[in-house]
Amino acid sequence: MSSTVTLPPDLAAKVDARIASGAADDAVDVVRAGIEALEAADAAKLGALRAKVARALADPRPSVPADEVFDRTNALLDALARS
Repeated sequence: MSSTVTLPPDLAAKVDARIASGAADDAVDVVRAGIEALEAADAAKLGALRAKVARALADPRPSVPADEVFDRTNALLDALARS
């Protein structure tokens, strides 16, 4: 499958600069590297989220009821609004 994309001048200049510097052979290499970087960033965010959930699930402390959490959050927001 082949696609044609028209880039705005600022992005076209960045693609051209990557090619001119030797960092990429052509526009396809630049797009491929960009997509790979986005995928890596997404994977890192997902990994961090999964680790955070795992830590929360492994936390031995008792759970806090949602109503209590919302009450505390609302009280904190009210205090911040008054200051």
